[in-house]
Amino acid sequence: TAHVGTATVLTNSKGFTLYSFAPDTPTKSSCNGACAVNWPPVKGHVPASGINGTFTTIKRPDGSAQETFNGHPLYTFVGDKAPGQANGNGVNAFGGVWHEITTSGTAPAGGPASTGGGGYGY
Repeated sequence: TAHVGTATVLTNSKGFTLYSFAPDTPTKSSCNGACAVNWPPVKGHVPASGINGTFTTIKRPDGSAQETFNGHPLYTFVGDKAPGQANGNGVNAFGGVWHEITTSGTAPAGGPASTGGGGYGY
């Protein structure tokens, strides 16, 4: 995990923020093709300790496994260039809004917790 703005968010092993995509369901990712190039799915099972919540995997259209947390398929964002950034939080792209995943498995209350940016024009 990492503190980004006022939220404690989930990160990958390199410290990069993990995101959810609003159109996804607990069993299906709606981010494929160009979307998955810009928002790479978190593949396989990610071991986590000290996090209260349920980690599972779903099967993507290409047959690979994608990690989920509390029913949210997980992604990173190519616009995050360093650990601790959340430039994708609140971005509306590829048919829906992207949210950083907090340790409770939801988007932070009151809107985006980070001040990074957007402006990617997707």
